[in-house]
Amino acid sequence: MIALLTLPLNQTWNLETFFPGGSDSPAFAAHLKKLQESIASFQEQVRRTASPQSVEDTSSLAQLIELLQHNVMHIHEADSFVGCLQADNQKDKKAPVLSGQVKSLYAEHLSSLTHFDQILTGVPDQVWAAVLQQEPFQAIAFSLDERRALAKEKLPPEQEALINDLAVDGYHGWSDLYNSTVGQFSMAVVVDGKKVELSAGQAFNKLHTENREERLDLFDKWEQAWTDKEEYCAEALNHLAGFRLQVYKARGWKSIHKEPLAINRMEEKTLNVMWDVIDRNKGLFVEYLHRKAKLLGVDKLAWVDVDAPLGDSSKKISYDEGASLIIDQFKRFSPKLAAFSEEAFEKRWIEAEDRPGKRPGGFCTSFPLEGETRIFMTYGGTLNNVSTLAHELGHGYHQHVMTDMPALAQEYAMNVAETASTFAEMIVADAVVKSASTDDERIVLLEDKIQRAIAFFMNIHARFIFETNFYGERSQGLVSVERLNELMVDAQKLAYKDALSSYHPHFWAAKLHFYATDVPFYNFPYTFGYMFSAGIYARAVQEGATFEDKYISLLRDTGSMNVEELAQKHLGVDLTEPDFWQSAVDMAAQDVKQFMELTESKVRV
Repeated sequence: MIALLTLPLNQTWNLETFFPGGSDSPAFAAHLKKLQESIASFQEQVRRTASPQSVEDTSSLAQLIELLQHNVMHIHEADSFVGCLQADNQKDKKAPVLSGQVKSLYAEHLSSLTHFDQILTGVPDQVWAAVLQQEPFQAIAFSLDERRALAKEKLPPEQEALINDLAVDGYHGWSDLYNSTVGQFSMAVVVDGKKVELSAGQAFNKLHTENREERLDLFDKWEQAWTDKEEYCAEALNHLAGFRLQVYKARGWKSIHKEPLAINRMEEKTLNVMWDVIDRNKGLFVEYLHRKAKLLGVDKLAWVDVDAPLGDSSKKISYDEGASLIIDQFKRFSPKLAAFSEEAFEKRWIEAEDRPGKRPGGFCTSFPLEGETRIFMTYGGTLNNVSTLAHELGHGYHQHVMTDMPALAQEYAMNVAETASTFAEMIVADAVVKSASTDDERIVLLEDKIQRAIAFFMNIHARFIFETNFYGERSQGLVSVERLNELMVDAQKLAYKDALSSYHPHFWAAKLHFYATDVPFYNFPYTFGYMFSAGIYARAVQEGATFEDKYISLLRDTGSMNVEELAQKHLGVDLTEPDFWQSAVDMAAQDVKQFMELTESKVRV
């Protein structure tokens, strides 16, 4: 069954729907002006609103929350638009200026929220419990209660407001410096006898070539290109981390993991159990890495070999073929997910064109005022690209099923966001493996699927170890480029159980996640999402088509409870115990065992 798409598909997105004219858009300028006025109005109302002392005295608070949710949606709309402009064309000099304006408005918004939080904390506990049972508060009770609890652990409102104001040119400014540095990234390669300059996104895609000599040569150039930028990246990373650490110190927060755990609505015990289970099970995955080395004819895999294709996986999959494949497989599980994806392809919600000037990586961002999303990536025709496309469509669908909910109820954490996206990947990857017609084809497809487990169990683990150790050293002073390289390699050796012959010292510079200011520790949520989605996928396979509505209910609850409650309610499992995590690892292990059986004869001497 082939998806009924209008082919060929356009690979560039349409942003004109939102604000015609790109970075010169008069409509966007007007949007920012109105947003500024609305934030000022909220600030004024906050100053005039007292904490309710009874359930009957909540009309002013209700009006304040209505305006707050209005501002949240309009800020999100503006931030998504400038983010798309910057990713789409890193030579657009006006886009960073607009981004700065949005960040300034967001800082004003956050500053006003510190005073709003003071209103919440001023409500007596008994009154507060009763207020949350009333409308319009009940639909967003979890979000409000979460804000109130966290506010009690922060500094006085005036100091928190000052932190937010200083963050624009400090904290976020260092992130902007990194983005500007990446925008100037250029790597020279020879293609068909001609020297061409590649952007970071294009260069990264080239690292997955089937030819090992070419792969190693490209990786050397990749490392050198980041070496050329290392001082800028180190400066940004050190000062970004320093700002964050000083804020934590002022608040009296001892653990660097406190904020990311709170943001991800996750207990520390859950995080520790997840990593412990993964670490105890790495032996089989190390065996897989050694087997892959033999299949590639080397003693040990180099870093750049880990994601290298086997066999015919170097075969190009056109964008149209990839889109049809994704929708075809989505339909087998969820007609609603497939219908959403068809709309995304047909209405040009996806920027996938392989061209210079784009930032690396992929993302999905929502435009809540229109109820639409936009997906960004650079599509090069690999299986990995198809997986990325499915992944981002999963993000888009998650947002899609929550569009009719109050703004504060739509604010789900990154770890559960990665659940929906990784689940979408699993649908496609599992179906593709099962459809293989020969053992050789199955080996190639299994290997591509296993690469994701390696990424989440080892690559992401290395990032988590690196950041944890880096912040420990940064609390004592600036960390040099040389030490950053050492910390990165040490973390990779530990995470990969020293199974590789070489590593990626400048990974800390090349990976933009380390420089994100909206989500600290932009790493472990990916692994959580992969593991959590494995449990969801197992349930979906077991229950078939009847699971679709249950899945939607789970997604709609992601902004209204912590992950432990979410898992208990919808899956009946306890995330603070190892059983669930072991079952998730076992699913990935089944693929490895099948791969080992199929390749045994190919390495037998």
